[in-house]
Amino acid sequence: MFKSLRNRLILSHTLPFLIIISLMGIAIVYFGETRFLLPELTKQLVSDARFVSTVARDEPQIWVNPADAELFVTQVNPNSLARAMLLTPDGTLLASTQPSDLPFVGKLYNLPNQNDLQSGDSVSIANYSPRLGLEVIDVYFPVTDVNSNLVGIVRMTYLRENVYQEFAQLRSFMSWVLGISLLAGILLGSILALTINRPIKTATQAVFDLAHGDISLQINEKGPEEVRMLLQAVNYLATRLHELENSRKQLLSNLVHELGRPLGALRAAISALQKGAAKDKSTMEEYLLGMDGEAARLQHLLNDLAHVQGQILGTLELNRQPINLHKWLPTVLSPWQAAAEEKNIYWDVFLPADLPALIADPDRLAQAIGNLTSNAIKFTPPGRKVTVSAGMFGGEVWLRVSDDGPGISQDEIDKIFVPFYRGKHGGRIPQGMGLGLGIARELIHAHRGRLEVKSEPGEGSQFTIWLPLSTSYPQR
Repeated sequence: MFKSLRNRLILSHTLPFLIIISLMGIAIVYFGETRFLLPELTKQLVSDARFVSTVARDEPQIWVNPADAELFVTQVNPNSLARAMLLTPDGTLLASTQPSDLPFVGKLYNLPNQNDLQSGDSVSIANYSPRLGLEVIDVYFPVTDVNSNLVGIVRMTYLRENVYQEFAQLRSFMSWVLGISLLAGILLGSILALTINRPIKTATQAVFDLAHGDISLQINEKGPEEVRMLLQAVNYLATRLHELENSRKQLLSNLVHELGRPLGALRAAISALQKGAAKDKSTMEEYLLGMDGEAARLQHLLNDLAHVQGQILGTLELNRQPINLHKWLPTVLSPWQAAAEEKNIYWDVFLPADLPALIADPDRLAQAIGNLTSNAIKFTPPGRKVTVSAGMFGGEVWLRVSDDGPGISQDEIDKIFVPFYRGKHGGRIPQGMGLGLGIARELIHAHRGRLEVKSEPGEGSQFTIWLPLSTSYPQR
């Protein structure tokens, strides 16, 4: 019954109501009966006894004639719930309004605090524990003559069953309050349980739907803060799965394109060599050189994909070591200078001699620089220029790659770092997997640096690597 969260929430709201209100009801009934109702009944009984004793003072015959005494208590008793008795000064019963007391007429009663009665003071006794006797409240009021001599005693009594009638009203009221409070607790618990249970069931169903391939769903985020956070997490998961699915499809499409082109070239060269091109040494060397270039491009593609997998799995590690930038950068840039010259692009490098030495991963940093220079060469038309420069400013080392390419629009600057995204770049045919810039930025971030981009359509692009000097030391 209580396996579901809804039932447990209802119980969690109902049980405190049931326990707390029950205990409070018992306490209120007890204090109401002992501290309010019983004292009020005692006061009322004292007032009635005073009235009866005042009337009895003017009826002296009732103390000597039992018939007159019986008639008197029958007519003068102002409270039909109370039992009225007339007693002689020594405690002998003369008359009573209770028919069951008739056999005891003429019998002697033990009077409490008889000295007080003899001196003319009233005596009140309130007994909350009815197991001690039938009388719950007793009031003894002395009756004196004109000479202040005690002639009799008026006894007014609330019996147990009569007092219970008064108590029953209070207990009935508290029972109603308890019942209504319990129903209110159940209703409130049910409403709160539904407001929590429904979103959780929705989120659970959404997770099952995601597991079965429905990655386009979005849940209305409402409810308590914690539930909204859960629904936000499910929506974020759905969004990320949707993005990953689109990336997967784009990756497959790009792989078909990027692998198909060099593989087609390799097969064509192999076929030509098989058909006799290998007989001409210069032709064979040319084909082999082209095949090596295509194989190098395939290797570069595999390296990029391996880096992306490392990002996803969180396995990217840096092998930091001292790097003399002034000596190291020319060796990193020389292959790209050859690629630029092969494309008839002007290549300029400005490296000051006072560049500091960095503590960095030379292979990873070279990969980032290579991705930036490759991108610059790729989109710079022949006859234009690519410039690489470096320096220090504000406690940081910077390395800048500038090109005279078509530039990038402002709405695409952030997108160019997204894996598999390939912009139009001024109408040129997109090339590559769209991984290079994103990988370069991640590698720079791994070195606690940053990558800035400045570009305008038609005015070229400028990519600047900034590395903090906290990862460097002065060159000796």
